[in-house]
Amino acid sequence: MQLLFEISTPGARGTELPGSDVPEAPLEAAFAAPAPPPLPEVGYLDLVRHCTRLAQRNFSVDANFYPLGSCTMKANPKVNEWASSLPGFANLHPLQDATDCQGTLELLYHLRLFLAEIAGLDEVSLQPCAGAHGEWTSLKVIRAYFRDIGQAQRRIVLAPDTAHGTNPASCAMCGASVVTIKSLSNGLTDLDDLKRNLSDEVAAVMVTNPNTVGKFDAHIAEMAKLIHEAGAMLYLDGANMNAILGITRPGDFGADIMHFNTHKTFSTPHGCGGPGAGPIAVRKELAPYLPVPQVVKLPDGRYALDADRPKSIGKVRSFSGQFGVLLRAYAYIRACGPDGLRNVSETAILSANYLAQRVKHIYALPFGPKGELPMANDPCAHEFITVPQAIIDTGVTIMDLAKGLIDRGFHPPTVHFPVPNCLMVEPTETESLATLNDFADALLEMAEQARRDVAPLKNAPSRAVVRRLDEVQAARKPTLTYQR
Repeated sequence: MQLLFEISTPGARGTELPGSDVPEAPLEAAFAAPAPPPLPEVGYLDLVRHCTRLAQRNFSVDANFYPLGSCTMKANPKVNEWASSLPGFANLHPLQDATDCQGTLELLYHLRLFLAEIAGLDEVSLQPCAGAHGEWTSLKVIRAYFRDIGQAQRRIVLAPDTAHGTNPASCAMCGASVVTIKSLSNGLTDLDDLKRNLSDEVAAVMVTNPNTVGKFDAHIAEMAKLIHEAGAMLYLDGANMNAILGITRPGDFGADIMHFNTHKTFSTPHGCGGPGAGPIAVRKELAPYLPVPQVVKLPDGRYALDADRPKSIGKVRSFSGQFGVLLRAYAYIRACGPDGLRNVSETAILSANYLAQRVKHIYALPFGPKGELPMANDPCAHEFITVPQAIIDTGVTIMDLAKGLIDRGFHPPTVHFPVPNCLMVEPTETESLATLNDFADALLEMAEQARRDVAPLKNAPSRAVVRRLDEVQAARKPTLTYQR
């Protein structure tokens, strides 16, 4: 496919700029380029067609199934995009006086209340702009709390060995030491190892529930009791809230503080290094330490930004957070309502278990009641992990299966996490039964292909825009310039 520079035609234009509405002023020679920049000259229709062809070459949630375990790549409702683009929101200046943006502040205030209710906790900050940023902010809040009560020695954080990589990274960013807690063969936390590592130097235990292997830890209330008896906090990584909305609440099973990933739970666009949101919810004891300003409702019914909180950790993000993303989350919650949010989780769980049951006779499920292979009837939550040893024994690797799915029109699941040689599959609640069946059929067809002849899988993808790359060379000697 040609670049814009290659389809450029001298004199072609795609738009006409309006005339200047200010007097012309000469530019000092020192600031002038020796010649105009060599920008492409392309007509409007050629530009539209070029961008359309580029878009068609992309994998996207709108066009493809993304069963990306742990990442929850679900559809983004277009009505939420419309809501966030309304002029009253999109054109609001960040420094607008609070008296002139009461509707916006009211929306943020009620979003805070919604998230607090969903979490089963007392207070919410909307400032963090990503899940990992929410982790970091939460750890800062925990540290400020312990310093304030005279327990500054609490600088250790415990995290299971299946934790998201951002958990220990966030701890390191906050100056905390991380101690890994073992998991049992069934994927749940080893309570004996947790007990051995609890001490008066532990500030928090970071857990994900349901956890990273797709299991709800039924011992969570007992874990919380142990943690609290040791004087520490239970931090919940909210990455998998998509599985428990309306079914249970972290505050009810003992969590003291948590973050939400709005793209995972409330269907906002995935951050990918750009705009995101990671609100945090806390118990009332931690509320004084939340970032400022906080959106509050005054006794007379007006809304305001309150920055007068002496114990606050301060700002962690400009203004009140990533407003456009938060607005989308608000629209999603309002559209679903309490019953709809519960249905989100129930459908996500049903979808994952349906897929697991369809393929388990070939794609073994390692995290059963006692860790046996295959898992028979032990349900997973919203995602499942398979280690398809029977296929691997044919010489086909997990990466071969991932590349083979690309040829079949599916984005590969997460691979090699949290255990080697695994596929981590999360169908979400937004996919149809037909799509789930097509994906299961593709998995089973690849297993049959591996039995007959491994070559097509070893060479996959063969029908994608980009064929299989030498990944070692791509990492060590990447081609960074365009070559015809």
